[in-house]
Amino acid sequence: MSSTGAPNSGVPTGPDGPGSALPEACRGFLAYLEIEKRYSPATVRAYAADLDQFALFLAARGKNIADFAAIAREDATGFLAQLHRAQQKKSSMARKLSTLRSFFRFLMRQRLVSQSPLAGLRNPRQESRQPRALNVDQAAALMDAPARPGPEGVRDLALVELLYGSGLRVSEALSLSVDDVRADRGFVRVRGKGSKDRLAPLSQASRLRLRDYLAERDRLHPVSTELTLFLGARGGPLSRREALRIVQRLAVEAGVTGGVHPHTLRHSFATHMLEAGADLRSVQEMLGHAKLSTTERYTHLDMRRIMQVYDAAHPHSDNASQPDGDDADGVGGKGGRK
Repeated sequence: MSSTGAPNSGVPTGPDGPGSALPEACRGFLAYLEIEKRYSPATVRAYAADLDQFALFLAARGKNIADFAAIAREDATGFLAQLHRAQQKKSSMARKLSTLRSFFRFLMRQRLVSQSPLAGLRNPRQESRQPRALNVDQAAALMDAPARPGPEGVRDLALVELLYGSGLRVSEALSLSVDDVRADRGFVRVRGKGSKDRLAPLSQASRLRLRDYLAERDRLHPVSTELTLFLGARGGPLSRREALRIVQRLAVEAGVTGGVHPHTLRHSFATHMLEAGADLRSVQEMLGHAKLSTTERYTHLDMRRIMQVYDAAHPHSDNASQPDGDDADGVGGKGGRK
């Protein structure tokens, strides 16, 4: 293995592709992720790259990742320190530690080690980041933005309406097949993370736009036999990069600024559903979140608006509308509860 560094990472990676130079037990772990855990190829490559980085870090210390029993806690903390010195994002550092935890759990199940050197090691404290969401007017403007003429424009509007109207991840929308769409019954069948299927409801606008797109779809590439719902310029599946360009183009046409991405539409869906009174569990199911805590972050997005409504309406708020004259017991007026 080489010690050449990956661009901007500060931590070395293998030269022959993720995982190619790892020992047999490591490759067995990656096969376990792919076959038994049914992780996507991209996820397995990310795990392999993390193991490559750790293996090369150990090699610089005179150790071999194949000598599992010799890997100590200070190796794990040293790896974390090197990532920190390389100014890796905390989310990236946490993901790499998660890879190592999973790897050593696998080794323990295989009885190749008796304990994990990462036992009790905490993830770096994460920055508190709230996902950006459009307001309702911005979302409506983007959905009604002028699109390109022809079948491309019909496809573009169907895509953004689906991302916003059903709260899909862009990867989920782009992996849909024509057979997954049940516009007449008001839902699409979605394969989410971990290859878990769910049914996502369609808005009325999304039903109409999908119907229009399906009627025009063959015009995008008449000889294509591709069954993927959204087709690209050459008749194959629409790429993530093309989807990003579509969303950004329509955002510009709608006058919506501030870096709108496909995931912005998913965030907006969740926020607007909760604002409209949807319960958290239902939104969790629609988004395909495995944990309720992932959905709960959306409950914090509109706290400023909630406080404004409270201040304007609650009789015990300092900023509530005052009645004519002072309240007899001083509760409703300026002399009320602080």
